[in-house]
Amino acid sequence: MSVSAGKFDAAMEAWRRWQDSPGGRLRYTLAEANLARHTGSPPRAGGRPLRVLDLAGADGGDAIRLALRGHHVTIADFTPAMLARARERAAAAGVAALVDTVEADVLRLPGEQTRPVHDLVVCHNLLQYREDVEAVLRAALAPLRPGGLLSVMAFNRHSGPFNLAVRELDPAAALAALDVRRDRTRTFDTELVLHTAEEVVPVLEALGCTDVHHYGIRSFCDVIADDERKRDPAFYAELERLELAVTGRPPYPHLARIFQLVTRKPPAA
Repeated sequence: MSVSAGKFDAAMEAWRRWQDSPGGRLRYTLAEANLARHTGSPPRAGGRPLRVLDLAGADGGDAIRLALRGHHVTIADFTPAMLARARERAAAAGVAALVDTVEADVLRLPGEQTRPVHDLVVCHNLLQYREDVEAVLRAALAPLRPGGLLSVMAFNRHSGPFNLAVRELDPAAALAALDVRRDRTRTFDTELVLHTAEEVVPVLEALGCTDVHHYGIRSFCDVIADDERKRDPAFYAELERLELAVTGRPPYPHLARIFQLVTRKPPAA
């Protein structure tokens, strides 16, 4: 699949609105919480600052949160307007010194970014735009130091039929969607490849990764039909508590809208 940088940059405002929506806010809150289980104490609490590479990090939704924890993050993305917005957000948050940006295709990074020196590689906005899962994961593992942490996130194919049956009350459409492997993002008007954690985990293991942790992002939010209710602060707070409680609790990750896999690169031989 080939997607132009201009298509993403043109949808900047729509992307911003989505990030501010209940679903967008939950996506970042849950991802941050899941990563925090593996990164240890932040520097301000006595932990070691991490060197992070955020692949396809766009306008810094994940990167700013990591920088606010005291980590140094480099965002690699091929969309110049998104990267400019990331720099603005970092400055506004007071972490400009901890956030760098690199304009590049994340599968063809400049030499400095391919060196295996990073403690954490975040790959949260890439897999659904690529056909070759193994190529993406190899590229994500390459800049990691031995034993470094990798976080992969993508849309979960299992969630489509579940959403159609429960939210849309359309079992016929849900049945038809069981084997659908493509979708389309309304925000960017772009085709997506749908994956499942059950398909991606064996690829990671074949590349030598061990102890893969499977989390679910938005196990309940997307099947709640009352979108306005989700904007009520009290309701949203309860929903967030529920989502945080089940993000790593089977069977909920298997039906969540998004799956997140956190694992480690094999140690040096």
